[in-house]
Amino acid sequence: MRTIDLSPLYRSVVGFDRLAALLDAASNEAASGYPPYNIERTAENAYRIEIAVAGFKPEELGIEVKENLLTVTGRKPANDETKRYLHRGLAERNFERRFQLADYVVVTDAALSDGLLSISLKRELPEALKPRTIEIKSGAPLIEGDKIEGEKAA
Repeated sequence: MRTIDLSPLYRSVVGFDRLAALLDAASNEAASGYPPYNIERTAENAYRIEIAVAGFKPEELGIEVKENLLTVTGRKPANDETKRYLHRGLAERNFERRFQLADYVVVTDAALSDGLLSISLKRELPEALKPRTIEIKSGAPLIEGDKIEGEKAA
């Protein structure tokens, strides 16, 4: 697998270090394919992440959102049983999967069913950022000599 050296980008651009860090993190994340996941767009401002977590119980999984970073972890307790496997194809290893969230995307729900952890996300724009309509009033145009509210005529 090829690796990309982003150090020249860090030296020559000011203020884009977050972008370079995101690219670096994405390339490192791609190296680890466990556990597999899907990202689905369910509506215009709604998404769902499905992660294959077969063998994990709800109490062994953790979901945390901090500063636009969604972190899903799975921790299996140490298994001291001495089982003799002829073939062991089910991975029961600990994992940590991170997803960078866009601004104003919040986690609304999480459910575990049939070995899939489904995390619902929704983009909720604050009222100040939503488009709004400005009413256009019609009336007599202001001309010189008319009184303007708050001012005295000269």
